[in-house]
Formats: sequence, structure tokens, C-alpha cells
Amino acid sequence: MLETNRYSVINIRRYLNSDNPKLGESRLLQVLSGFSCPRNPDVERFLKKSSVEFTKKNQSVTYLVFDISSMVLVGYFTLALKPLTVRGETVSNTVKRKLLRVSELDESSDTYTMSAYLIAQLGKNFTNGAEKKITGEELLALAWDKIKEIQYLGGGMVTFLEAENEEKLLSFYRGNRFSQFDTRQTASDTDEPHELVQLLRLL
Repeated sequence: MLETNRYSVINIRRYLNSDNPKLGESRLLQVLSGFSCPRNPDVERFLKKSSVEFTKKNQSVTYLVFDISSMVLVGYFTLALKPLTVRGETVSNTVKRKLLRVSELDESSDTYTMSAYLIAQLGKNFTNGAEKKITGEELLALAWDKIKEIQYLGGGMVTFLEAENEEKLLSFYRGNRFSQFDTRQTASDTDEPHELVQLLRLL
């Protein structure tokens, strides 16, 4: 069971909206500069290069996770609200019935379209062994707890994420009650297109 009192989860808006000289954007950038994730450079690049602008533009919100005993940055996650289309053939009848509560059904194509919570980023900090202070399961649980808070205030039912097609990674998410429902080809001007696995979990 997650010991939430071990961690402090901070919305980066607390830095961006603060007049306190100990906070502010410059302090935030200083904190972010201490994050390292050599296992997934995209996770590190997003936090350092994009998370602030995405939050300012309300495209997503990034949360920093600190170990309370040492106040070391141990990881982060980014949440967003996104449109999602699920093909009926990819999910069970039970899931279809639940999706009907919050989606528009196109009977001709058997697709369900809805707003859903996206866990856009999830990463641990590998600087000076900080990753040892939190497990992947704990970091994901903190993201899930934050989504439940948002859902309590605004409704909704579906959470999804996209992951590289690597069995160890997919097994991790399946072990945390996410189910694969589709795949998607990335589109980028700079990188070669590749396949991402889409997984969902219902609140």
C-alpha cells in the first residue's frame, strides 16, 4: 500500500504563480535542471524543455514528486485532458457499457469518443540515486490519486496512457490494472514514426 505521507506532490503552477522569491519560475527551472533520466531521454527532455510552456498554455499540468524526508526530487508525472476514441472491437462488453455513460457512440463504425485523462509523462529521477527512494508503482499510484481528485471535482471515467511496445513496460502497466486497447503510430517531423501501445483504466 502506498505511503502517501512519504512524498510531497507539487503542481508546478505553485512555482509559476508565486511571488515568493524562494519559488517563481527561475527556482522551478533550477529544480528541473537536477532531473536526469538516461533510460528515457524523452521523459527528461519533456520535463526540462516543454513542461513549463505546456502548463502555461493549459495543454497539460506537470507534478513534481519529492521525498519528504530529504526533499529530493524523485520523479514527476504530467496529466492532460484529451479526446479519445476507442474501437468497440478492442474492449469487452462490460467496458463498452461503462464507456457509453461518458462517450458518444458512432454505431456505424462502432467507436466510442470521449474526453479522457491522459498520463502523458511518468518518470523517475536518476540523479545521485534518487530513483531508489520511490518505485514505479508508487509514482504511478501518486498520479492515479491525483486523477481521482480531479475526477471527484469534474467527473469522467477513463484514464489512458501510451507506452513503447516493450514487454517489461507493458507488463508493468498491466500489473497496475491498465489494459491494452489499441496502438498508434507516432507522427513527428524529427523522429522516425514508430508504434505506441495504448492502454486504459476505468475510474
